Amino acid sequence: MVRGMQKFLKVLIDRLFAGLFLVVFSPVLLGIAIGIKKEDGGPVFFRQERLGKNGRVFKIVKFRSMVPDAMSKGSGLHIQPNDDRITRIGRFLRKSSLDELPQLVNILKGEMSFIGPRPPVPTYPKRYEDYEAWVLVRFQMLPGMTGLAQVSGRNDIDWYERFRYDVDYVQDWSLMKDIRIFLLTFKTVLKGKGIYKDPT
Repeated sequence: MVRGMQKFLKVLIDRLFAGLFLVVFSPVLLGIAIGIKKEDGGPVFFRQERLGKNGRVFKIVKFRSMVPDAMSKGSGLHIQPNDDRITRIGRFLRKSSLDELPQLVNILKGEMSFIGPRPPVPTYPKRYEDYEAWVLVRFQMLPGMTGLAQVSGRNDIDWYERFRYDVDYVQDWSLMKDIRIFLLTFKTVLKGKGIYKDPT
């Protein structure tokens, strides 16, 4: 199948399944929202600016797993396993990756895909215009809820090793590769490794 047709199918699959999963998992989403609100009365969602395709800034949406205004407290963007800013329900959400489910809305809006390079924040590790030319290749595709770097080490590997995986993914992309990454994601989540360190 030609690459252009595969990309069309990728967008179609993203939108179709994002809408379907929002409906199917709505009871789970509601239960999580109630649990977060009940624990400390703070906001249910966490929104943060991220760099998307071609350096476009958008707001990623997650279930809040830390205390309100956590980024301005403690170690800021850097999160450790014993970080006291993580809430009780937040530990479960981060370990299970259920905090990522609201990004289905980002997919429906065309800001993200199920599979792709994870979007960094606009100023960390660098600003978009400061990245090396080879790194900018990773921004040629929509960012994903999961990606090749996530199933190859997640946050246990440094940023530039992640970038190499991202560039390899973009340059050698195919729908079959997306399917393999999607399946490997479940294995990675079950192991619960690489959850902390730098934000993803």
